[in-house]
Amino acid sequence: MTDTVLPAVPAKAESPARSAARDIWRQFRAHRGGVVGLGVFVFIVLAVYVGPYIHTVAPNAINIRDKNQWPSLAHPFGTDNLGKDMLAQVLAGGRISLAVGITAMLLALFLGTLVGLLSGYFRRLDGPLMRVTDLFLALPLLPLLLVIIMLFRDTLRASFGPETGIFILIVFVIGITSWMHTARIVRGDVLAVKSQEFVTAARSSGMREHRIILRHILPNVLSSIMVSATLGIASAIITESALSFLGLGFPSDFPTWGRLLYDGANFMQLTPSRVLWPGLAISLTVLSVNFMGDAIRDALDPRTLKR
Repeated sequence: MTDTVLPAVPAKAESPARSAARDIWRQFRAHRGGVVGLGVFVFIVLAVYVGPYIHTVAPNAINIRDKNQWPSLAHPFGTDNLGKDMLAQVLAGGRISLAVGITAMLLALFLGTLVGLLSGYFRRLDGPLMRVTDLFLALPLLPLLLVIIMLFRDTLRASFGPETGIFILIVFVIGITSWMHTARIVRGDVLAVKSQEFVTAARSSGMREHRIILRHILPNVLSSIMVSATLGIASAIITESALSFLGLGFPSDFPTWGRLLYDGANFMQLTPSRVLWPGLAISLTVLSVNFMGDAIRDALDPRTLKR
């Protein structure tokens, strides 16, 4: 009998290497707080941007007959002392507060990353830039914010209008007083990365300094920058709310969550919901962003990715 020749079994194709983004997402999903925070933050963003198309009441519409009402079907969050719908105001204030938080975070992130990269890579700039950073850290921020706003508020309002002028001022003030921690974190990471062999090889090959920073240094410190970005949004929202609560933020007809708290503080005994809803919105937003920052930090940890 002749031996039967069996067909060769094709070898199984090797599974494709998992991408870094997939590994990061897998580690992020393992952090329950981060997943919950992401869901809450997405819900808040959708609510403040899509909600006005569902709840079509104008935030500044005055109806004296319905003033100081408790929550009802017509006004789910109640009304204020002028009959304005609180739900509409909370949604409108959310758009402004989130815009201030994200814009101020981007400004602080740009300044902090720039200072951290230059300070960590160029030794001759390390001393002066870090002393400037220490100077900003030593300043009393809240009194400084109050002084800057009192000095430039009227000028910017006259130049850009009451809403745009105060928006530019608030974003600028928060941005230039929030970059120091990012600069210190980025500087520490740059000092660790620039001593690696691939950076030494790039420098030995004659690559220009700015290309080394952009192609080799910056990608390796992005994890710290992203964590600082998430935490910076929460810090900027709290700072804007504090300024508005002190009466130095946006005008009363341009509601933010902090301004709603300021306007409703005198009516807490009559209608407590006036301070409940904007305070709850601030708390949920800040908590969700902080949980997301913790999850991103854990997901981008190189030791976790290696495992």
